[in-house]
Amino acid sequence: MQKSKKILILGFVWAEPASSAAGSRTLEFITLFRAQGWQVVFASAAALSEHRADLSALGVEEKSIQLNCDSFDVMLAEYQPDIVLFDRFFTEEQFGWRVARTCPQALRVLDTQDLHSLRHARQLLLKQSQQPCHNEITRQSVPPVTASLAELRHVMASEDHSQREIAAIYRCDLSLMISDVEQAFLQTEFGVPAYLLHHCALMLISPANDMPRPAFEERAHFLTIGNFRHAPNWDSVLWLKHALWPKLRQRLPQAQLHVAGSYPPPKASALHNPAQGFHVIGWVPDAHAAMRQARVCLAPLRFGAGIKGKLADAMACGTPSVTTTIGCEGMTGNSADLRWGGAIADDAEYFVQAAVDLYQDPAVWQQAQTRGDQIVQQRFDRPRIAAELLKALDDAGLHCAERRQANFVGLMLRHHQHKSTQYMSQWIAEKNRLAATGATPPESV
Repeated sequence: MQKSKKILILGFVWAEPASSAAGSRTLEFITLFRAQGWQVVFASAAALSEHRADLSALGVEEKSIQLNCDSFDVMLAEYQPDIVLFDRFFTEEQFGWRVARTCPQALRVLDTQDLHSLRHARQLLLKQSQQPCHNEITRQSVPPVTASLAELRHVMASEDHSQREIAAIYRCDLSLMISDVEQAFLQTEFGVPAYLLHHCALMLISPANDMPRPAFEERAHFLTIGNFRHAPNWDSVLWLKHALWPKLRQRLPQAQLHVAGSYPPPKASALHNPAQGFHVIGWVPDAHAAMRQARVCLAPLRFGAGIKGKLADAMACGTPSVTTTIGCEGMTGNSADLRWGGAIADDAEYFVQAAVDLYQDPAVWQQAQTRGDQIVQQRFDRPRIAAELLKALDDAGLHCAERRQANFVGLMLRHHQHKSTQYMSQWIAEKNRLAATGATPPESV
């Protein structure tokens, strides 16, 4: 049992485990910390969301906070957390300097969720590959761009996203990387010290301990799932609609595709076409139940980063999947013994053929399910990952002072970023305070 700690989690949004892998990951952390007997406060400046988890039921205090407001400092001073966990680099930018000033002893931990700048670079490359296409439908049919990490580093080097995100990683005492591919990428291409990074994959329940899973003949239809607000998910729906599903439907005229995900915009609902077997069903209250009933999961991601929660969930539910090189990145590690629980295809014709084979052949399907089980057991074992995370937090806390002293880049970035952000934030706070009293706000400089 770990020594009791006080943790403050600063969420970019409120945790929605039924809507996204990011929400599920946050809930994993909270459940783990509470199991150690640690006190947890979750705070966010985001508007309350309809699908957010009831954290109070887990014994977690929830606090709504404001950007650019000194009331956050007061809350920090009263709570005196041992650890502050920033959910994505945006929250570190907004609140990191306040934490460092008010609670300098607190361990500052960043959960990157995925490497946003890597995802952004891949999106830029996809857009560039689409530019010669003048027809919108043709642009949505372009396959994913498979660039090497060295090529992506070249794209990222001049991007604002990359500079901001990697600066936040340097400023924190520890950053949690969901993908070991991205961890190695930061070390080799951007020189981030290994002691600032910890590989913390999704923590999944072993298939053997999960709920009973329907057999091949008890399942039907294809399923694709993902939060529509996440750009890679929406893009994959468009590639399905305009390039992949028409070909697949020709091969399997009776097949149905269920497109699930939270927050579908009107443009997504407009794609709903039962006559074509294309059903946009939107948010589902139990994504695992929907995944267990599907025979095959489709995840044609043309760009993205991190670990794909939909594919991890598919394997945990015993549902074979067809995805891309980008979709499966970081999920099988370097082991030659681990083969994908389905198929990996960047070419439209091969993608369709693999989906048809999995849907029609019980032997192929069963083999894919077995491979998925092996990946979950070896790569996403909950007890092992949880124990490693707790040890990493302990080690970072024990050696915090010496690591901060050794991290000169972080010291330099904290000095300059905090000063500029601090003064701008204080100016906004003072402007808001004066406006509330009816006084004339100060002029900007």
